[in-house]
Amino acid sequence: MDRPRPVPVPTPLTEPYWTACRRGELALQRCAACRRFVHFPEPACPYCGGGELPYETVAGRGTVHAFSVVHRSFLPGFEPPYTIAWIDLPEGARVFGDITGCAPEDVRIGMPVEVRFDEDIPHWRPT
Repeated sequence: MDRPRPVPVPTPLTEPYWTACRRGELALQRCAACRRFVHFPEPACPYCGGGELPYETVAGRGTVHAFSVVHRSFLPGFEPPYTIAWIDLPEGARVFGDITGCAPEDVRIGMPVEVRFDEDIPHWRPT
């Protein structure tokens, strides 16, 4: 029996991210000091220590940087096998997420992907 996936619980730090997801947009923190993107959300920039990290919408297209196929379930609703990946975005960010819309054995490094939202949760699909 399939179990539902856990629902994210936004915090004050992550609320802008989830609000953008509900609009069907991918928004990441970007440090006002060094201009680097930060993902996952942080209270301070891990690169320069800057404390101003407003969220900025990105296009939601990228390429697979690295991936792993998970064969053992760790959370309810994530039925193996499934693929998790780091995605390089042309804006200079690297984001983490799952790859859907293709078999795990078809995922490749360098594969072009785009974000899609299912119940306000971002997932990456081949383009």
